[in-house]
Amino acid sequence: MWTIDGLPIEEKAQQQIATMAQLPILAGPIAIMPDVHWGKGATVGSVVPTRGAIIPAAVGVDIGCGMAAIRTNITVDQLPDTLGSMRSAIEAAIPVGFASHKNDRVLDNVLSLDTHQTFEQRLRTLRERYHGLLLSQKFSKKVQYETQGVLWKQIGTLGGGNHFIEVQMDQEGTVWLMLHSGSRHVGKVLAEVAIQMARQESEGRGDTLPDRDLAWLVAGSESFAQYITALAWAQDYARTNRAMMLSLLWNAVAPFLPQHAEVVQSINCHHNYVEEMTIDGSVAYVTRKGAVSARSGEWGIIPGSMGTHSYIVRGKGNPDSYFSCSHGAGRQMSRGEAKRRFTTADLETQTAGVESRKDAAIVDEIPAAYKDIDAVIAAQHDLVEPVYQLKQLLCVKG
Repeated sequence: MWTIDGLPIEEKAQQQIATMAQLPILAGPIAIMPDVHWGKGATVGSVVPTRGAIIPAAVGVDIGCGMAAIRTNITVDQLPDTLGSMRSAIEAAIPVGFASHKNDRVLDNVLSLDTHQTFEQRLRTLRERYHGLLLSQKFSKKVQYETQGVLWKQIGTLGGGNHFIEVQMDQEGTVWLMLHSGSRHVGKVLAEVAIQMARQESEGRGDTLPDRDLAWLVAGSESFAQYITALAWAQDYARTNRAMMLSLLWNAVAPFLPQHAEVVQSINCHHNYVEEMTIDGSVAYVTRKGAVSARSGEWGIIPGSMGTHSYIVRGKGNPDSYFSCSHGAGRQMSRGEAKRRFTTADLETQTAGVESRKDAAIVDEIPAAYKDIDAVIAAQHDLVEPVYQLKQLLCVKG
């Protein structure tokens, strides 16, 4: 456990960790990140190695959720004096919450920041792989029904909850763009189907489970093969979703930037996903639920909250954490508790100087609802090296 004094772990999370640690399918110890908090199925901020099985609920319902960021070549003094118009432009370009694009071809001609080509080929590949996935009877009906009309309109959209888009500056005044999102509704539906499959198969095997959400799919089974396919597809969808939003975001802010503005660095990383890894000489499945890959030299993103610092980090490749680090600051209170405890006046105070919404609908995202991001970074000094410390200038919430 990468936790220190001053980083609270609620009792529910401690009990959940103890329960997870008793599972017979583990390939080694569970690694607990400093942003740990209770989650449905598995603890958020945990790295769970399993052998011969995967727990769908441990991956979560936002398969492939993660972060993306770009570093620019401009400095904060080259931004407009006020950022309200820039925020409006971002909100007009990228649908948030439950909203989608108006049609499913809107992004075909959007240029990718990585390749300076359109996303058309990437979308075509995703579509072809999706149709192959739907040949599975267990996935097809529910996924087709529940994602009809939004599947391709939602790619390049933010979603809600703690998903966000931000304009930030680092310690040297360089401007960054950052966002947090995942596989949207289709990832949720794929996950729900897999979780139900795991529960049914666990009951059929007669497993004794302390929590039904910890049911697993067994490697070699048809359902496991289908889920692995769905995972890979949803993770690709999520990464493409973020890449598209970065391009839309760049296009939205470009009119407010100097003509010489360009992208210097781009980072795109998952923090809810599964990776195959060799542990003790054999293949294991490492589930990162609220954790980021942090191999030696690998770039990662650890956001704080909408009124505090975020960090761009470089991994140190610590094998004890399965080459992982935290995915953020981590909540220290539930959304309900935050709404009961804080007001819009508190939100305005804690996000002073940040161009953002200040209304009651996002009080649950108030900075005080999250752990101290600097303490979280300090607790994992052997996992990552903080390279850039970022401060929010503008925030768009889902």
